Amino acid sequence: MISSLHRPTLAKVDLSAISENIEQVVSHIPKKVQTFAVVKANAYGHGAVAVAKHLSKQVDGFCVSNLDEALELRQAGLEQPILILGVVLPDEVPLAIQENITLTVASLEWLEIAKKQGLDLTGLTCHIKIDSGMGRIGVRSQGDADSLIAGLKSLGADVEGIFTHFATADEADDSKFKRQLAFFTDLVNNLVDRPRLVHASNSATSIWHAETVFNAVRLGVVIYGLNPSGSVLDLPYNIRPALSLETALVHVKTLLAGQDVGYGATYTTTADEVIGTIPIGYADGWTRDLQGFHVIVDGQLCPIVGRVSMDQITVRLPKVYPLGTPVTLMGENGGASITATEVAEKRGTINYEVLCLLSDRVPRSYD
Repeated sequence: MISSLHRPTLAKVDLSAISENIEQVVSHIPKKVQTFAVVKANAYGHGAVAVAKHLSKQVDGFCVSNLDEALELRQAGLEQPILILGVVLPDEVPLAIQENITLTVASLEWLEIAKKQGLDLTGLTCHIKIDSGMGRIGVRSQGDADSLIAGLKSLGADVEGIFTHFATADEADDSKFKRQLAFFTDLVNNLVDRPRLVHASNSATSIWHAETVFNAVRLGVVIYGLNPSGSVLDLPYNIRPALSLETALVHVKTLLAGQDVGYGATYTTTADEVIGTIPIGYADGWTRDLQGFHVIVDGQLCPIVGRVSMDQITVRLPKVYPLGTPVTLMGENGGASITATEVAEKRGTINYEVLCLLSDRVPRSYD
């Protein structure tokens, strides 16, 4: 999908806010650690290459989801360590070695396939994934972890790290978190051959459980200025949202009472109403369930009336405004604000998803 550069819809990314957010989190971690910025899913919609280039001298490395995301950074000239958090099948090992990309190995089955294929893992850096209770990927026992580390080393791999991921670090009830932490800590402390890097801290753990950090952290949504818990837990310090979503009015008209608006005629005017049309829709990630939400025009919250369509939405305005009048969908405008968390709550989802679903059709600009 191409970026629509010739319409007013734009996601503005404040790179300095991302740097400041990292400084804020790291300053509250009680010991020195290695810091990895998570830039998977196009840096949570912010633009992976631009964000990584900006942070290249501030962090120790980057985390991505898959091999193609890692290759995008390498092709952009980034030379820092890149850890792929998901599973890459053994077939792709030669490419990972060639591009100096660190792989996650999550099962003994992966190791057996590598052996059957006669792979030489010399030059491969990898981290072992422990499933401490998330239930997705990773080995689940001390014995499997020891066997995996020994087996990988026997094939020539550098087993640099070991890590886990917490399922409930962003929730008020920390009982599940404590069980996962205890399991992982006990496993790591009893390894026959402990890797150099040990990490379990995602954004939520780094914020609300900083005392449990090992010697590396993976900072994701928090660096983009969002509360990982949504609105469940209060942040202990301030962070600044890095992305705002803006557009402009492209059509304004007054409809008499009794006129229908949008597909399905789901909204009917009850009096003479000023209706503005805005060039954004579900193809851009502004989804249909945002009907009834609002945008900001001239510092005023204006409700979205009628259905969200593929390319356009309609809003009720307090008065007639000229074409080109700025509209804010996320961010600040005239003293009013809309956050990604508020959008998420309207949609019944999480702020992560709101940003990740902003499509490539929306251009990103950088300050």
